[in-house]
Amino acid sequence: MKTLLFTAVLAIIALSSCNKGETLSGAGATFPAPFYNVVFKDFSNASGIRVSYGGIGSGGGIRSLQDKTVDFGATDVFLSEKEQAEMGAEVLHIPTAIGGIVLSYNLPGVEGLRLTNELISDIYRGVITNWNEPKLQEINPGISLPDRKITPVFRSDGSGTTAVFTEYLTKVNSDWANNIGEGKSINFPAGIAAKGNPGVAGIIVGTEGAIGYIGSEFALALNMATAMLQNSSGNFVAANVESISLSANIDIPADTRVVITNSSDPNAYPISTFTWILVYREQAYNNRSEVRAQNLKGLLQHVISPAGQEIAAKTFYAPLPAVAVERTRALINSMTFEGKTVN
Repeated sequence: MKTLLFTAVLAIIALSSCNKGETLSGAGATFPAPFYNVVFKDFSNASGIRVSYGGIGSGGGIRSLQDKTVDFGATDVFLSEKEQAEMGAEVLHIPTAIGGIVLSYNLPGVEGLRLTNELISDIYRGVITNWNEPKLQEINPGISLPDRKITPVFRSDGSGTTAVFTEYLTKVNSDWANNIGEGKSINFPAGIAAKGNPGVAGIIVGTEGAIGYIGSEFALALNMATAMLQNSSGNFVAANVESISLSANIDIPADTRVVITNSSDPNAYPISTFTWILVYREQAYNNRSEVRAQNLKGLLQHVISPAGQEIAAKTFYAPLPAVAVERTRALINSMTFEGKTVN
């Protein structure tokens, strides 16, 4: 561990000696933004390379990379084969951390709320509209749920958070699968829309009776109430670093494109996901310099380094498991410039 950290530090020092004033830019998911804001600043302070990041949603980040207006995109859902083909050249998926998607709610005095996938589906499809309806009360014995209207909150922008949330519901709930489906942008039949994870969180905090799906890091950092969700083993599990990490105890393919929702681990949180940075494997495009490619590689190496992953944990994300770091390092090392490995 110390050797890896020392190597990462040496790499950053080397970059710092020749890259003062250099910049990198990225855009995409709001889900990992709290982590990226800190880890990118940490890299900038050490290397002198300024990194700007715009949290515009996964869909916007993918489009920005496709348009080649940024050095990297960011998403909480990996590209499909069709989306890969539309990018014009091979794109690498670089996992950076693991997060959960939680159902946060605003019900003063109510703690330890439990939800099943059926209840979540019914709330977001407008079937259950009041907090004291019998189906909700039955699964929450001992909790006095108020006679108050439920206000579901969802994302207005193309969102990886929405894609993961709806992929999970499509996988586990037939009513959702048959009537709504999955995707980055969904026509929700009930509730109100907000932009980005911060927007959804803001409406939940300001609206009594609201419930919304947001990144676990926002809820944990803001100390927002979150529901315990029933997992595939029938256990009700709270979202924390440990329960989210357990979702990644699976075989991870070489390209890291894998879904980790609805884990079979009895203690795993059911709506968990890797979050990825997207880069082109071949970096010689759009008049980019080799130095810029080297700087981007240095940034990615820093994010997955022990120091970078420690920042992930401090910002309420689960660090990458060892096998994911190994796969990711191999992907980063496969980046090329004019066909030659980026040094």
